[in-house]
Amino acid sequence: MGSLLRAWFRATLVCGLVLTAWLPSGMALAAPPAHGSWIQSASMHTPRDSLTATLLPNGTVLALGGGSDGQAVGSAELFDPTSGTWKQAPKMSDPRVVHTATVLRDGRVLVAGGVSNGGAVLASAVLYDPTTETWHPTGSMQVARSYFTATLLQDGRVLVAGGYNDFVGDLDSAELYDPTTGHWTLTGRMNSPREGQCAVLLPDGNVLVAGGVDENGVLKSAELYDPKTGTWTETSHMSVPRTDFTATLLPSGVILVAGGFTNTNHAVTATTELYYPRFGTWSSTGSMNFPRAFDAAALLGDGSVLVTGGLRAVGQGDVAQSEVYDLGSGRWFTTASLHVPRVQHAATSLPDGRVLVVGGYDGALSGDLASAEVYTPGR
Repeated sequence: MGSLLRAWFRATLVCGLVLTAWLPSGMALAAPPAHGSWIQSASMHTPRDSLTATLLPNGTVLALGGGSDGQAVGSAELFDPTSGTWKQAPKMSDPRVVHTATVLRDGRVLVAGGVSNGGAVLASAVLYDPTTETWHPTGSMQVARSYFTATLLQDGRVLVAGGYNDFVGDLDSAELYDPTTGHWTLTGRMNSPREGQCAVLLPDGNVLVAGGVDENGVLKSAELYDPKTGTWTETSHMSVPRTDFTATLLPSGVILVAGGFTNTNHAVTATTELYYPRFGTWSSTGSMNFPRAFDAAALLGDGSVLVTGGLRAVGQGDVAQSEVYDLGSGRWFTTASLHVPRVQHAATSLPDGRVLVVGGYDGALSGDLASAEVYTPGR
């Protein structure tokens, strides 16, 4: 079902406590944060949507894979935040889109799964070494996956969960990658198969997986993975079913989820909610000013969250407006707009507090984007 939803999207584009419900008497609404600004940066060499853009230990950003003109991309490039320029990196062995990229403790990047040209779902994985700027083979996953999540655990292993492949459909399986051996081993199955979900490492070392879609529709269920036991436990449900949404770990240890599709008729929501790991509960918070799915979120240096772009609604085009979530008031404030509306793009927090947004798809221009822009928060 989820893959059908994404196929529709590409075809269409040619792709508890309510924190803001009341305020104590005499308390004024929080002032909006200082207005940030976007500056257009140099463009990538290759236009691409559904890419990954990963911050490396040396401060550069590795953008790789994605889709361009209906084909999976094998190329990779490096962004230098100091000069604002891109340079091409060596290509991967396999083109791939809707894959994952995870920085390991030693600085290498594990790239796994995705869809290759011809529509084949991949089990293969490769390692990128930023010190030598070279690719190296590593073990393949036990199950081929696309639209899945990958999470670096506290012990250095990587947990991949869920996703989709053509033989099984939506997946409930999960597996662990051990960087010391380069091997993958299956671990406990999730309680629900799901693709298009979000996954977040919690401060206690467990992993929260929420939402996504299965053959019956969009999910609001959530579950927790315990690396010590290799088992999954259901936790409370979100108030709204969501797929293709964002999930951000706040400095307080609370998780903010925002937006997404709420059903298979492609309804998009502006609602947001908070997950409290200590209590295992969700609480609604202020809604965004714009509904959005296939958007991107980044944590800012002051603990607020920037969301950018996304699909507004069927037939209403892409979102250019950006907004910032203020945890203290539970409200969203609009900030400067992107120069180019974009969906299925990547947002990466830079070491100096700025945010890089790159790639994606612009329905108005009917094409994949190579452009990049950098957000500087207001002071």
